[in-house]
Amino acid sequence: MASVAGPQTPQRLPGGFMQTPATSRQQPASTQRPHIFRQSSTVNPQRSLYNAPSQAGAVVPVQQVSAPVTGTTLPQLSPIERARKTINEALAQEARFLELDQYITQGISSEYDVMGPNTAWSPFQKSEAYDIPDTVLEQYNLAQMSTKMGLFPELSHVWITIDNAFYFWDYKNPNPTISGYEGLTNNITAVKLVKPRVNVFKSHIRHILVIATTVEIIILGVAPAGGAEGINRFDLTETGMSMSVRGIPVNFIVSSNKSGRIFFGGESSNEVYELLYQAQVGWFKSNVSKINHTTTGFKQILPSISFGQHVDQEKIKQMVVDDSRNLIYTLSNLSNIRVFHIKTFNVLELVLNKPRSHITSNLTHMVPRNSELLQPAQFDITSISPIPANETSRLTLQATTNAGCRIFFSATSGYSYYSQNQSSPPTSMQVHHVKFPPPDGPALRSPRTAMVTTGALGQQQPTLDVSSKALIKTHQVYRFSPGFNLFFFRLNLQAQNDQLFMSAPESGRIALGRDSSQVTKYPELGVFLQLGGTVQDVALLTPPFGASSGPPGFGNEMAVQFDQPTTEIAILTSGGIHVMRRRRLVDIFATAIRNGGGDEGLEGQVKLFSSLYGRSETMATALAVACGQGVDTSDLHVSSITDPDILEFARKIFVEFGTGARINDIGMLDHSSLSVENVEPSSRHKGLSLYLERLTRSLWKAQVVKEAIIPTGGVTFQPPLPISRLQEIQKDVNKLSEFLEKNKPFIEGLSGPEALRHATSRVEEVALQGEHQAMHSMSRLIENVIEGIAFVLVLFNERTDEVILSLPEPVRREVKGLTFETLFCSPTGKDLAKELVKAIVNRNIAAGSNVDTIAEALRRRCGSFCSADDVVIFKAQEMLRKASEAGANTERGRASLNESLKLFQKVGGALITEQLQSTVDQYIQLEFFAGAIQLCLDVAKASDPSNRAMAWIEQGCPEMDGKREFFESRRKCYELIHRVIQAVDQASANDPGYVDGQYTAVGRRKSEAYDVIDASQDEVFQTNLYDWYLSQGWSERLLDIRSHFVVKYLERRSKEERDKADLLWNYHARRREFWEAAQVQLHLAKSEFDISLDSRIEYLARARANASTGLGGSVSTYGTPGMTRQQLLREAGDLIEIADIQSDLVQALRSDDRLQGDRRDTVLKELHGKVLAVDQLYNNYIDPAGYYDIALLLFVCANYRSRNDILSTWSSLISREHATATAQRDATQQPWERVAETVRTMGRKLLRAEWVFSPNFLLPLLLRYSFEQQRGVGTPHWVLSIFLDLDIPRETLLGVLELQYYSDEAPFSGRNRRYIATEIVYLVQVWFGETRRAAEGVCGGAEKAPEVAELLRVVRQGGVMSERENEECDVLRGELEAAIRG
Repeated sequence: MASVAGPQTPQRLPGGFMQTPATSRQQPASTQRPHIFRQSSTVNPQRSLYNAPSQAGAVVPVQQVSAPVTGTTLPQLSPIERARKTINEALAQEARFLELDQYITQGISSEYDVMGPNTAWSPFQKSEAYDIPDTVLEQYNLAQMSTKMGLFPELSHVWITIDNAFYFWDYKNPNPTISGYEGLTNNITAVKLVKPRVNVFKSHIRHILVIATTVEIIILGVAPAGGAEGINRFDLTETGMSMSVRGIPVNFIVSSNKSGRIFFGGESSNEVYELLYQAQVGWFKSNVSKINHTTTGFKQILPSISFGQHVDQEKIKQMVVDDSRNLIYTLSNLSNIRVFHIKTFNVLELVLNKPRSHITSNLTHMVPRNSELLQPAQFDITSISPIPANETSRLTLQATTNAGCRIFFSATSGYSYYSQNQSSPPTSMQVHHVKFPPPDGPALRSPRTAMVTTGALGQQQPTLDVSSKALIKTHQVYRFSPGFNLFFFRLNLQAQNDQLFMSAPESGRIALGRDSSQVTKYPELGVFLQLGGTVQDVALLTPPFGASSGPPGFGNEMAVQFDQPTTEIAILTSGGIHVMRRRRLVDIFATAIRNGGGDEGLEGQVKLFSSLYGRSETMATALAVACGQGVDTSDLHVSSITDPDILEFARKIFVEFGTGARINDIGMLDHSSLSVENVEPSSRHKGLSLYLERLTRSLWKAQVVKEAIIPTGGVTFQPPLPISRLQEIQKDVNKLSEFLEKNKPFIEGLSGPEALRHATSRVEEVALQGEHQAMHSMSRLIENVIEGIAFVLVLFNERTDEVILSLPEPVRREVKGLTFETLFCSPTGKDLAKELVKAIVNRNIAAGSNVDTIAEALRRRCGSFCSADDVVIFKAQEMLRKASEAGANTERGRASLNESLKLFQKVGGALITEQLQSTVDQYIQLEFFAGAIQLCLDVAKASDPSNRAMAWIEQGCPEMDGKREFFESRRKCYELIHRVIQAVDQASANDPGYVDGQYTAVGRRKSEAYDVIDASQDEVFQTNLYDWYLSQGWSERLLDIRSHFVVKYLERRSKEERDKADLLWNYHARRREFWEAAQVQLHLAKSEFDISLDSRIEYLARARANASTGLGGSVSTYGTPGMTRQQLLREAGDLIEIADIQSDLVQALRSDDRLQGDRRDTVLKELHGKVLAVDQLYNNYIDPAGYYDIALLLFVCANYRSRNDILSTWSSLISREHATATAQRDATQQPWERVAETVRTMGRKLLRAEWVFSPNFLLPLLLRYSFEQQRGVGTPHWVLSIFLDLDIPRETLLGVLELQYYSDEAPFSGRNRRYIATEIVYLVQVWFGETRRAAEGVCGGAEKAPEVAELLRVVRQGGVMSERENEECDVLRGELEAAIRG
């Protein structure tokens, strides 16, 4: 069956606006929205509304492309936060100081800078010297057998044995008392001061003295004896502990400070013994015994027999303990090294034996052959020194040869390096590094300035010297952390006195290399010294060095040069005690600039220091000297350097020689986005940061209070450092602050805005701004440190335990965790300090002290923690306390409440949240509701004087906006007001409010409270209040409020929240503001809210009705500003029409079986919401779904007049209805009947739109359909009946048929014109019958009727009708003509 001819339904509906004609525009296929039905097309697979899209045919929606990001805005740090970050970065930098094994790498080295003993760069300096008392020398000269001398550094005593007598004295006392023990009968062979095992001796015995003679070992207790201030005295007490060692020569006694275990041995054997001691004597065991850990059983008593062959007997030469790894090392006379593992239960296990041959074998692979120093024939180890585990994780032992070569050993356990954390002992030990002695010629020990030629020392590579004989006669070597070495040697065999060479790692140069790849050598400073005697003992007088608790950062001497005591080493010789003091970098620098030759040599010294240690370190050191940190040793006296010239030189270096700030332009394409965040501060700033970090490093991470358990029960709180140390730090920081203040005009970054006048470019200006921010931050931090320490000193000057225990438990817990860093840098720290201040004040008030006196004293000493505002707060709190005592309903109580409110209002900006909350709680308890609300409003306003919170609200409350914090601060105040309102409502719930026309007490207070609320002009508060009302479900309360704030609030929120928009139009409607209500309703109908289509239609109807009342304004100020009443009415009407069509579309889709599954839900959801534009409805839904009847309605709504598209749509509609009727085999309607009914129904809807429902094209279309597809099926003239039923003018219909007849076009051409002719005759019959009795005449009257008659004549003469039809035509024409004549 042929289809209806005509153009196809258009792919896109032109025109994006209602009632706007437009030419058809075809979009490219790649950008068209896919149809909702899958088409059977082979050109482009398209997405279907009813089926899930295939991946191949999926169309990716075009997303909006955002503008390219030109930069990232980082959150701005406050000055204190910036300074805190700087100090923490400095601490982290100091902690990255290389581990020992990172600069003592595998291989060999000989890098020394040897200085003269009295030069500025000397690493050590003799600081003190003490003579041996004459009485001791007299006894010494009377010795018959043997004498020994040694040091007890723990007691500041020297000891000496003369045959069988033992003496000791305080060597620092100019007139010492000689104490001794003369109760022995045999010569003394060894002495050792030991820290005993716990619970063996009484608590006052902190040390025991172990004395070995030729026949026995005895143990004496060492107890403090008291004495004058500054004088240490000790008494020796009998313990009754002794043990026979007959036949076992004892020359070495060592002990473990960790466990208290004692080991001994002798120079005549290779055995290692342990001395066992306990408190009680057992049944089968005495309280003192010994055990041989190297030979067991009967082998101990068998003599050594060589059977005639000479064998060198191996004997112990040295025995040392490494407590950090639980190891004992022994060195034999044959240069063999043994390693013992100290286990529990008196077990000592031999775990490693490193014979001399193994060591020399290791060395052959490392040492050049031309070196004579380590040849096997001459190789002899004279000393061994353990390297603690907290100093290095790889290296464990240093052995020194008779030529002064240091051999570093690394130990392994299994497949990894051995460390103190491993439970298993080391299993192997290898040579890791060899450090050769310093140059042996004076010419090679020239001053360090001669090595600097270009100002960059690092460009010169030292020559490796493996043949130096400077220390060829070394016989004793001592090593102390972090690498201080003392070599004792003799120039020749005939020499009577020992020579001393001392060396120390050059920490500054090591620190300049930030990783091991930059430091490949082991740089050291050394000095040769004359002793004037033979060495007897060497001991460390100060605590062992350690810049950190573990290997990383351990050896950083510069980091702790102001924080730890300077290392001092006592050397006991036959001539006296020499105290050698390690010279800090600050001391070297001060002496260097003093000896640098005035202004001319100053620049050279700066270049030298900068090349060696870096510019930042140079600035930090210069600043330290300028602040009086430098010390010098002259005439055996240590004193601070106060020479004005030296201080001025140091000041000049810091101010004038520092590098300036610069822009860090890494990654910057240009300078168009310069920011101070990209500024790298000057070396002055870095030096200042380093110096301040070093002054405060011991307390920075420390807790402010340290909790300790009292033996008798309970706790006490103590400072983390001695009070004297806190005072020293405060004094040093004070000096730094004074220096900066004094030199502020000369220091770039502190000199103020006038420095910007000298900037010559934008880059330089930004750099100066960045430098100013950095220096200002440090200045602020310095102030905080000074006041913070002052506060801590005040705290511990009070009854600290009572103060802390009086705090609430949560606050007390926070105080116990408070660190100095938090105290100095964090608002939390300041808040906790204020809590402590408040506790101090309350305790003193409770004790009867005057609040003004206490607060003023606190304000003077630490104003940041007790300011003038705090004093007012204390007074207000006192008034509040008086009001509570007097009672809320008394006149005195109300007066005190009002007075407290006035005081609190004065300092509203200083009240913290907890204080405000506490005050409000007390006001509520005293029913001072209005005062509580007013105080909260005042505090909120004071916290945001620029009203930034309101700006944040008006901007839509963006998450990442700095103004949000102001809103949050105010919100906390408003939440307290909510509590007050709840308290007011609760108090007045059962109160009548009025009695006899008068307010009750509760009613009056409620009225006062709400008066404060209503009178408030704080829009942020009102906004918060309305939010809270709605969250409580009190929308009616909100609608009853008469305030312009309500309208502003609802208008602002209605753009984002539908319920607020509903409240807004209800608010207007209640006040008969119908025009305003209509605007809101129209906005709701057009909004993006999740509103159903039915509700939107209801909103539109309400808007049209309200706008029609004529009440309210005439020009819109909401939704679309400037819209007039007529425009609103027209837009609402147009939207209602579109919404009705969209509603029809929804109903059609709901009954459409083609739409299934999730796609059905998605499409219905899309349509049952926002009113869509006509082009969206047509292109996305109506056209793809084939809803041609709805399309015709849409054409009318859109005023769309394309004849071809309209005709095509009618053709498609007729074809669809015909196909539907044909497919329904049991249908009650024939296809022609269904088509007729559909056209008739559409006609009733479309009659007013003649361009859509026009007989001019629709009648021929239906006639053609009837002829081609329903010929002979339907009732005669059923097509004309449709138009006749719709009262289409007969004249119009006749004109269409006449044109169709004359056109003679297929299918109505030739004989087929009969069908048109019969329709013409039928139409004229109907028209004639309808108008026969009409007053105006038949068939259009006198003017038209003759034309109709003429048409009948032409049709009759056409010869296409049957004879019967011709007769009917003739009769009709005759009657018509008669009527015309008549």
